[in-house]
Amino acid sequence: MNRQRRGGFTIVEVMVVVVILGILAVLIVPRVLGRTDEARAAAAKHDIAALMQSLKLYRLDNGRYPTSEQGLQALVARPQAQPPPPNWKPYLDKLPKDPWGNPYQYLNPGVNGEIDVFSLGADGQPGGTGADGDIGSWQL
Repeated sequence: MNRQRRGGFTIVEVMVVVVILGILAVLIVPRVLGRTDEARAAAAKHDIAALMQSLKLYRLDNGRYPTSEQGLQALVARPQAQPPPPNWKPYLDKLPKDPWGNPYQYLNPGVNGEIDVFSLGADGQPGGTGADGDIGSWQL
């Protein structure tokens, strides 16, 4: 008598697939997880470049960059602090936060250039190394 073969997988086939998936996970997951800090740093550099472009447009329209007191907020709302910008217009819909959820910092005059736009990194403190290091317009 011929037995009819049932569809499905044997326990050995399932175990082989589980072992293969385990090996792939061990090889791939650490590489993917290690890249989150790099991705955040790249996102911060992209945001800083966009903020710098908006600040350059602000300077073209108004003859100078916003003061440190006016800050980056001058790109989304007319500054109330002196000196008033003569030809102000909105340069951004809203200010981005850095990839760690903190506001970007702005200095005029800058320490590393005419103006500085920077993120304080993962720790939110000046200085640091690795993911905690500052990322600024002077690094672009």
